Amino acid sequence: MKHRRPTVADLLSIKGKRQLTMLRVVTLEEAEAAEKAGIDLVSVPPALLGPEFREAAPTVFAFPGLEYGDFITAEDYLRGAFQAMRAGGDAVYCAAGLSTVRRLREEGIPVCGHVGLIPSKATWTGGFRAVGKTADSALEIWRQVRALEEAGAFAAEIEVVPREVAAAISQRTSLLMLSMGAGSGCDAQYLFAEDVLGQNRGHYPRHAKVYRDFAAEFERLQQERISAFREYAEDVRSGAYPEKAHLVGIVPTELEKFLSRLDTEERAPFRAR
Repeated sequence: MKHRRPTVADLLSIKGKRQLTMLRVVTLEEAEAAEKAGIDLVSVPPALLGPEFREAAPTVFAFPGLEYGDFITAEDYLRGAFQAMRAGGDAVYCAAGLSTVRRLREEGIPVCGHVGLIPSKATWTGGFRAVGKTADSALEIWRQVRALEEAGAFAAEIEVVPREVAAAISQRTSLLMLSMGAGSGCDAQYLFAEDVLGQNRGHYPRHAKVYRDFAAEFERLQQERISAFREYAEDVRSGAYPEKAHLVGIVPTELEKFLSRLDTEERAPFRAR
């Protein structure tokens, strides 16, 4: 059982010794579940951070994502990073250029970069498809890792890359390599909580593993919601609601006084009080 939140130094000391677990969580309920399940790392939207988040998940290492395009200049990223760290983040995810990564590192902000399939830049690698399936493509990923390392990042997400390529790169870099669909030769396995929980009926990526069927439960709850609303409407129309138990009472003598005075006031000219 964890007793304190790990530091960057703690995580780097684990590299190559055991697989870490990582989830993308977007609600306090998911964060609390990750904490109680013993998940090591979480990626979160910055807006989720704050005292309530740390109350729910006191010991998980959190990567708030500085989403590419929401921030433009290095100063934008710096401002967002400091805000996220003050709110309870431990490091920031940043897919911006190397000069921005370097600028963040100069200010002591732990940075996680991204290589392989980078959704915000997928047009350069052929869209949402695997990367690193040729020698040239795999070498380009290696060069990107080296560049992130030189710029001062401490970790990198490596997404949808052949496991042999990812493993070879992970063995040759000091970066903590977070695998999303890149095999177990890296330092952590990373999935989205919504995929683990089976929260949608659409396409699931090949690397996702669904452990629960929340979509079916959501549909069941929606049908129950509709039925409850329909029953309520029928009760209102039939007079079955409200019942006596739902109403405030008044003793008969007070009601009699009220009605008597009401009749008197109704007949008299109205005067505003």
